Amino acid sequence: MKICFVTGGTGGHIYPALALADKVKQLYPDTQILFIGNNDRMEADLIPSYGYDFKSLHTSGLVGSIFSKLRAISQLFFAYRKSKMYLKEFKPDIVIGFGGYVSAPVILAGRSMHIKTMIHEQNSIVGKANQLVMNKVDKIITCYTKCEEVFPGDKTILLGNPRATIAKEASFDEMYFKSLGLSLDKKTILIMMGSLGSSSVNALMKDSLTDMPKDLQFLYVCGKNNSDDLHLFDSQENVFVVPYVDTLKIYAHIDGMICRAGATTIAELTGLGIPSIMIPSPYVANNHQYYNAKVLVDQKAAFMIEEKDLNATNLKKAIKELFMNEEMMKQVHQNALRLGKPDAAYDIIDEMVKLIKE
Repeated sequence: MKICFVTGGTGGHIYPALALADKVKQLYPDTQILFIGNNDRMEADLIPSYGYDFKSLHTSGLVGSIFSKLRAISQLFFAYRKSKMYLKEFKPDIVIGFGGYVSAPVILAGRSMHIKTMIHEQNSIVGKANQLVMNKVDKIITCYTKCEEVFPGDKTILLGNPRATIAKEASFDEMYFKSLGLSLDKKTILIMMGSLGSSSVNALMKDSLTDMPKDLQFLYVCGKNNSDDLHLFDSQENVFVVPYVDTLKIYAHIDGMICRAGATTIAELTGLGIPSIMIPSPYVANNHQYYNAKVLVDQKAAFMIEEKDLNATNLKKAIKELFMNEEMMKQVHQNALRLGKPDAAYDIIDEMVKLIKE
């Protein structure tokens, strides 16, 4: 089996694709895999570091001035021609797009060459690249029923995000957990505002975490770009601050989360049923994190505070209402589990193999 993955731009597109590729290689070791992505975005370094072959294109979004949009259209045209060259050389059985503008020309090139095509939409609001190709592909995989408002129903199937499977199967690393200063005997709340963190959230966190019970401990990931905040809580014994954490190694001992509402984060916490207070980033396309979080809130599977309403008082109140109330924790845990898709990677692979055989 030969599979071409195309993804790029952000971790929300890239990490689910890598999760699925890893699971394919585990189940079908002889599978040949090629990734295609942008030459100037994070995938250009990240994907080769995972050991996968990588071919690059140059694309940009249809945003900005008329000149910028015309340039982007020109780039897509050249990317389409280069994609056909890559696909002709690799001869995949299927092309799977995980979003980002770079995915559109590759999917369209695959379609023109009569190669099976599939796209995966991680968010509740359908991205522009997936909208562009949705009527051309053979199969569409979603994570939210809301996507059915946009995608054609006859080829759309709700299977979830492959990262949920990776999180569910990850092994707990007790030594790593303890190296962070954490105790196995305390309820642990993970605070994480994305890999880069959020300076605006960091600023109010100190007041929010004062006067917390001693049996509650917080692991606060301040972000790689916010090293100045590492000493914010030096005077508080129950708050441990790190710039980065490997969540897969500690998820099994995380009782709650305060986090953004990115697609990967939601896939992981619903797959595990972790109660959460979500603070959606307002700085993302189409405000999709708000809509991602709202799906959980409507099902009583999470709490949400919009950043415009975020202050120390509101956050401290939410922490007490959720993490200090065992009955509420249990209810939110169960509701989150009901929304989770822990077998997503296996289900997508089954659908992919079925499509190839057709």
